[in-house]
Amino acid sequence: MTLVADELLRDSSVAEIRQARAAQGASAAATPDASAGPLLQVDGVSLEYRTAETIVRATHRVGFDVHEADRFVLLGPSGCGKSTLLKAVAGFIAPVEGKIRLSGRPIRGPGPDRIVVFQEFDQLPPWKTVLQNVAFPLTASRTLPRREALERAHHYVEKVGLAKFADSYPHQLSGGMKQRVAIARALAMQPSILLMDEPFAALDALTRRRMQEELLALWDEVRFTLLFVTHSIEEALIVGNRVAVLSPHPGRLRAEFNSHEFDLASTGGAPFQAAVRRLHERLFEHEQAGAGEATP
Repeated sequence: MTLVADELLRDSSVAEIRQARAAQGASAAATPDASAGPLLQVDGVSLEYRTAETIVRATHRVGFDVHEADRFVLLGPSGCGKSTLLKAVAGFIAPVEGKIRLSGRPIRGPGPDRIVVFQEFDQLPPWKTVLQNVAFPLTASRTLPRREALERAHHYVEKVGLAKFADSYPHQLSGGMKQRVAIARALAMQPSILLMDEPFAALDALTRRRMQEELLALWDEVRFTLLFVTHSIEEALIVGNRVAVLSPHPGRLRAEFNSHEFDLASTGGAPFQAAVRRLHERLFEHEQAGAGEATP
């Protein structure tokens, strides 16, 4: 695991991390080539929630780049703003400071080039079959006519292993199967970037591991670009080829790691466990420092 930026970024821009990454050069064959320039640029982004009484800052001047075919993970504790950042990339929330660009163009709202898979199982219309659910965004957005939309939907339903359940309804599916449908529906739109907000958090441990395995197998085949949010260190290392660590509220970019060397087969190994400990230290270093200062 390579540490790209090993210092807490406070009020500085993302320039330091970009310079550090450029100085490292190409990493491994499995890591997408950064020479083509970033697909997604998040540059000095601050996000806020406003209430009648106060303004809550969710993130403070966060910046990172995501390249084509990256599996980029936002890792942080609850309340650090990682899901808020994902929503901003999706176009649901506008930054109060900084810029978000996709393919060099500013993001000004939601669009079919960014599709979100949420944590909730109830994101599928219950009156539509699996096949109809996957085809629906294609027809609703007028991306494809109905016949071609159904053909593409069949293709992605097969890719997620649900061909036998194409005519089933959501209430007839398990939680993991519903998430497969949501992933198939997202990939069928062929977005520039797939956004996943803790999609496996509500699954049991065995199903979660299976879904991680299937997601990586799909990536090997399709090579889509992924922005993935999690609070699990192990999941971040397994799913991502790059991991950005966010500080507690308000979220700031604390460090960025290359993790392309790990997969599900790595979890029992000493290098993986050492990486878990290193990420844990970076996530909770301020709590540990505070506890040390309090000790007489």
